[in-house]
Amino acid sequence: MSRRTPRLFTAVIAVAALALGACAQDTAEEPAGGASPGGAAAYPVTVGDLTLEQRPERIVSLAATATEMLFAIGAGAQVTAVDEQSNHPPEAPKTDLSGFQPNAEAIVAKNPDLVVLSNDMNKIVDQLTRLKVPVFMTPAATTLDDTYQQITDLGRLTGHTEAAAEVTKRMQDEIAALLKDLPQRAGKLTYYHELGPELYSVTSRTYIGSLYTQLGLENIADPADPDGNKGGYPQLSQEMIVKADPDFIFLADTKCCQQSAQTVAARSGWSSLSAVKNNQVVALDDDIASRWGPRVVELLRAIVDAVAKVPA
Repeated sequence: MSRRTPRLFTAVIAVAALALGACAQDTAEEPAGGASPGGAAAYPVTVGDLTLEQRPERIVSLAATATEMLFAIGAGAQVTAVDEQSNHPPEAPKTDLSGFQPNAEAIVAKNPDLVVLSNDMNKIVDQLTRLKVPVFMTPAATTLDDTYQQITDLGRLTGHTEAAAEVTKRMQDEIAALLKDLPQRAGKLTYYHELGPELYSVTSRTYIGSLYTQLGLENIADPADPDGNKGGYPQLSQEMIVKADPDFIFLADTKCCQQSAQTVAARSGWSSLSAVKNNQVVALDDDIASRWGPRVVELLRAIVDAVAKVPA
């Protein structure tokens, strides 16, 4: 399967993933037994509907974002297998397991004591539950608070509560510093965020869109999905984009689809766009721009660095 296929598939299933978030575990519950003196969770630990009697040592992560979170909080040594899309950090034990087409038999063969998922494709949660394999869901985030909560929950479950708190605090501090350094403007700069050369984009209702909103940018894709019926991932037309003439074009399809400032400028009618003429076509890292883990700070920094070059 090409890199492009799962990325586009991710956009299509985003609505389902976000819907899962509404019925996912209530994570406000404190872990049973409190915490040990060293900041690690004392077991048993309960987060939502999941109770772990002891610290998991054979974690299978079938979600790239969850994999990044687990390693960021120091639980990497407990992760024994990750899915084919988990490419960060490089030392993650990548396998041919799939988060898009999960196979219960293949997962159970890894002898996991915890499986982390972002969606319930193929009704895999029911299958693993029947096999008495503990499952924890980390559905697609809609806000930064969702990101912080998932990091916190994974910290509780894996015995790294203190490290998880440090990660979220560092993220919050770095994001606050980025926002503080933004220049004040009389009017908003506009942008187009590209998921693929088919011109799928994101609206301000999405996680990525909400980040741009925090940075004071105006999304040209919002009119294409005003009621959210397209899940926040509308396909725009060339005519709409050319007419909107965004100040910035952010490309989240540089790896999957080899898009660049040069390929954008070569599109029919695009060479006259303000973003192209002013060299404000910004290449993002596809992976960072499609995940909601600790590296979201890097995404925000890339956007801020681009915006800061425009005189206030």
